[in-house]
Amino acid sequence: MFYKSLLKPLLFQLNAESAHEAAIKVSDLTSNSTLFRKIASDIYGFEHPSLEREFFGLKFPNPVGLAAGFDKNGVAPKAMQSLGFGFVEIGSITAKPSNGNPKPRAFRLPEDHSLINRMGLNNEGAEAVVNRLKNIRLDIPLGINIAKTNDMTIEGDDALRDYLISYELANTVADYITVNISCPNTGEGKTFEDPSALKELLETLKPQKENRKPTLVKFSVDTPREALTELLEICESFEIAGYVATNTSSGRDGLLHSPKQKIISIGNGGLSGRAIADQSTKVIGWIADVIQGSKPIIGVGGIDSPKAAWEKLDAGADLLQVYTGMVYEGPGLIQSIKKELCDC
Repeated sequence: MFYKSLLKPLLFQLNAESAHEAAIKVSDLTSNSTLFRKIASDIYGFEHPSLEREFFGLKFPNPVGLAAGFDKNGVAPKAMQSLGFGFVEIGSITAKPSNGNPKPRAFRLPEDHSLINRMGLNNEGAEAVVNRLKNIRLDIPLGINIAKTNDMTIEGDDALRDYLISYELANTVADYITVNISCPNTGEGKTFEDPSALKELLETLKPQKENRKPTLVKFSVDTPREALTELLEICESFEIAGYVATNTSSGRDGLLHSPKQKIISIGNGGLSGRAIADQSTKVIGWIADVIQGSKPIIGVGGIDSPKAAWEKLDAGADLLQVYTGMVYEGPGLIQSIKKELCDC
């Protein structure tokens, strides 16, 4: 109630990126304060043995995690643990630091409970983020999401090496690694969701190699079923540990209530939130049909209520991730999802 009645109105007076920066500052302060972490835990904490999960050798106190995109630089994982998340995913991080795209680059669509962003993978770079994370000890699994540096001149073998730098650095501190394959940022203009490109990437990373941390692949919500099946077959041949479904959408089909002129004025960017919930759930179901429970699926995209969480689980998700839903519902969303799962 505190978030919706007091904090959210204040944050929504700021533009979307400024509000995010304010949230990160508060989270950073909380991470570095035993008192603030205890207060957050007292307010939002809720755990129950029935919520515990175990996948690829990792124990998750509950199945609700923080999605990549909120904490790009790894400054707030302790705060997220205090809010009751069962795991946290940092990033995306890239081999080289990046300031991202020009501002404005993040936009709210409150009519649709959604966001559009074209941040451009702004982050401090893999080395700086990993060095920061070396000093952090968590009681929940830590995932690191990696992508290719936002530099269109990096292509071909250089693009593969760029990914490998982040992958090997992340391997030193992460409990699991998510490979984000749906960001272009190459001179060729294609993503690593191209089958030949994905195969080359996994041949470079060698996720099946001994001493590699469990490696997951994250797909776009826009991936057609037939193409997704082909990509899954490639991933399976490299013993990928699991899948994250889904990333944002470049389409606008799911927007039902936002003014058309507003959407046009925003322009390009990845759509997240309630507008992609149904399609994200559909993609989860497609993956589940192919892998038949052999690997865990992390469901993400439009989870802004316990009902939306159940839809992902019913489609085949084993774990969940939240980000945009928390922008609109506040951190209490995590507790409400966990209580609903526990009750049922």
